[in-house]
Amino acid sequence: MLLPLLLVFAVLATAGWIARGAEAEPDAFERQLRAWDHGTVAGVPLPDPEARPARVAAFFDGLSEDLRRRLADRYPLVVGNLPGAPVPLRYQANRAALADARDAERRRMHDERLSPTGQRTAGRLMHRYESMLTDGRQFLSFDPTGRGRAAEVFGDLERAERISVVVPGVDTQLLTFERTQGKFHAPSGMGEALYAQERRLAPGSETAVIAWADYDSPVGMAMSAATSELAGEGAERLTAAVAALPGSAPVALFCHSYGSVVCGMAASDLPGRVSDIAVAGSPGMRVSTVTELETPARVWAMRASDDWIADVPHLAIGPLGHGTDPADPSFGARLLGTGGAEGHSGYFEPGAASLRNLARVGVGTVDDVTCAPGVADCPPLAPCARRASM
Repeated sequence: MLLPLLLVFAVLATAGWIARGAEAEPDAFERQLRAWDHGTVAGVPLPDPEARPARVAAFFDGLSEDLRRRLADRYPLVVGNLPGAPVPLRYQANRAALADARDAERRRMHDERLSPTGQRTAGRLMHRYESMLTDGRQFLSFDPTGRGRAAEVFGDLERAERISVVVPGVDTQLLTFERTQGKFHAPSGMGEALYAQERRLAPGSETAVIAWADYDSPVGMAMSAATSELAGEGAERLTAAVAALPGSAPVALFCHSYGSVVCGMAASDLPGRVSDIAVAGSPGMRVSTVTELETPARVWAMRASDDWIADVPHLAIGPLGHGTDPADPSFGARLLGTGGAEGHSGYFEPGAASLRNLARVGVGTVDDVTCAPGVADCPPLAPCARRASM
């Protein structure tokens, strides 16, 4: 009996069900949150970070510019990730948080308590933060905790007449947020490419694109990629982020790979200003048909001819799998052409028909999209129209 009991104990301890040792030291974000919870400004308590964006916005509206800056300087990680805080203030706070994170990783590069691998990782992060601090870059969120999260904005978010949000898939973290090789396979490059294409298609319109890597995605092909747990948590964050966007411009979501699971689980709770949800290389959206998404938004799907996701079983058995392939005609999405896109991550490559089609959805010129081969009349006549053939 002793050996099985020891094995069970080892498994539980490894899984975290049994506490081991002292509690971990709070990270920088947690320390700032704790201080924020007990903080005041001009004698007024600070709002709950979980408060509705409208409540947070009203709080900042009542502050002078000087008091706003003081809060951003004192609590950059809180203010920079606070839905409802003024957008320019979040940009300012996140630049300060990025500078702090860069300096911390620079020190860790030479920390003899770290292994050589740890020191090299610190160096990679330091250079990533240096790049993210390049003049002109705008971050709506930034959190260096764990593998890290971020959301970068291209264009003028406050003046935009249309807003596009790119939701990436697995292996999204700060070290993969941007790349030199395969630039347009990474979240920042995807957002940059979509923004540039939208500007070409609608030069007279104000558009903005958000590369939204602000959720914890699965690592590689781990079991978490085949379940919806992380997608469910990401869906809550995505819904809150969209609800906090300034103005009333229509919003389109562009969801790649596992990001489409996130969008599928968020669909029914998204604000009404979300006009379109487009998925590319999707493993499924946790439903069998468009109707089950319970959204008034138009739903689009595309899949490149050589995308390996086509060979993944599109099933849902209990917690495993993500359901019907949105690129299957039976699902009911409007199927878009992908000419020029290669593999699973080539949908945002400049020059590809897939990028042009996504940009047309983003700027609202949906009558100009090109359909997938063998599909007739994929542009809809109205947001909620459904063709009898689907």
